[in-house]
Amino acid sequence: MSPLLFWLFGSLTVIFGAAVVLNRNPVASALSLVVSFLGLSALFISLHAFFVGIIQVLVYAGAVMVLFLFIIMLLDLRAEERRRINWLATAGGMAVGAILLIQICVVIGHFQPARQIFPPLAEPTPDDVWNIGQRLFSDYNLPFQVIGVLVLVASVGVVLLSKREPRS
Repeated sequence: MSPLLFWLFGSLTVIFGAAVVLNRNPVASALSLVVSFLGLSALFISLHAFFVGIIQVLVYAGAVMVLFLFIIMLLDLRAEERRRINWLATAGGMAVGAILLIQICVVIGHFQPARQIFPPLAEPTPDDVWNIGQRLFSDYNLPFQVIGVLVLVASVGVVLLSKREPRS
């Protein structure tokens, strides 16, 4: 992959990832997350991780984001628009983010392997999907099922919390 495409997709992912946090409108934030997922998928595909890149688009940008958008549509967005920004919390969050960025730069500066060029990856095997399926449904079956139940419970919880009370 050319460095130009890496920087293009990497900056696309980071910019729209920041837009997820900075947008006040939840729908615009969710759509920014979709674009961030697409940039991340392009980075995976450029690393010859085709299965992970395609799953990133199908599962996260497709199914999970549709679920998020349905949940966002159930919420009362007018109450969110009336809420004021807490400037003290915003300044504190920016300070913590700046300290984290400085810490990451210091660690990378002192970590010798971080300054070396990453070696090229081995060519993918043709039975990549079969191997991932075998590992997922044999070794990692319980965590896979737990995550499914967790997403289901979270969705039901949001629907119950967003249920409007009848007007008297």
